[in-house]
Amino acid sequence: MNTDPIADYLTRIRNAVRANHRVVDVPASKLKKEITKILFDQGYILSYKFEEQSAQDNIKIALKYDRETKESVIKDIQRLSKPGLRKYAGAGELPRILNGLGVAIVSTSKGVMTDKQARTENVGGEVLCYVY
Repeated sequence: MNTDPIADYLTRIRNAVRANHRVVDVPASKLKKEITKILFDQGYILSYKFEEQSAQDNIKIALKYDRETKESVIKDIQRLSKPGLRKYAGAGELPRILNGLGVAIVSTSKGVMTDKQARTENVGGEVLCYVY
């Protein structure tokens, strides 16, 4: 039984990056789909595909690597808010990851978005994870 599916999702991506895999499969949910779309829009993954199956839907994620150095674009991906200790932040208190070079993913009342979008729309919420 998995008590924190978002942490499992991030761990699968982190492990695939460390093992230099090109593609990783993760079980799908609405929140994971939204996080995947944000990772794609911000340029951290190459592409993604939602696969619908009878028992459990999957997300197939193609990881992005630098052409010259063969290093992953994702240097670190960490869970911030956990089921045992939720982390909430107001619009003015949202964290800046590496002075704006990284991205914090926030679950707000207006949907899942990056910290920059949340500041623009002046909404706060649960800080799910950060990526750089």
